[in-house]
Amino acid sequence: MQDVSLRGLEDADLDTLFEFMRDPESVRMAAFTAEDPDDRAAFDAHMKRIRANPDTINMVILGDGRVVGSIASFVMEGDQEITYWVDRAVWGQGVAGRALALLLEIVAVRPMYARVASDNTGSMRVLTRAGFEKIGTEVAYATARKAEIEETILRLS
Repeated sequence: MQDVSLRGLEDADLDTLFEFMRDPESVRMAAFTAEDPDDRAAFDAHMKRIRANPDTINMVILGDGRVVGSIASFVMEGDQEITYWVDRAVWGQGVAGRALALLLEIVAVRPMYARVASDNTGSMRVLTRAGFEKIGTEVAYATARKAEIEETILRLS
C-alpha cells in the first residue's frame, strides 16, 4: 500500500464498511463488536446515531484511493477515545498505523484513550508505536467471542 489518507465518511461508504465489519476473523480479533455483525438494520442505526453526534469524528481510511477501513474519535464518559477498523486484506501493510498518525494530527485532544482486546497483538502494536501507553486492564464481555475477556486500556498523553 503506497498511499494512505483519510476523508470524511460518506453515505456511499456504508456498504463497504458493513462488509468489512462482517468478516469473521476481523470480528473475532476486534472482540467488542455488534451483537450480530450480519444485521444491516442495526449497523445502519448505529452509523446514523454516531454520525449525528457532533463530538464524533468519523473518517474512512483510503489506501491507494480506495476505502480500506474506518477510523473515528469520540467522547466516552468524558474521555476522548479512538477506534479503527481495517479491511483484513490489508492487515500487516502499515495502514492502521498511518491512518492513526493522520487522525492524531486532526484530533489534538489529549489525553486520548484506546481499548483493545489484550490478545489482539496487531492492534496493540499499532497503538504503542503511536505513543499510547498501557495504563490498565479490565475484564469485559466480548460479544464477538461470547465470553468475558481481558481488555487493555491505553492512553496517549
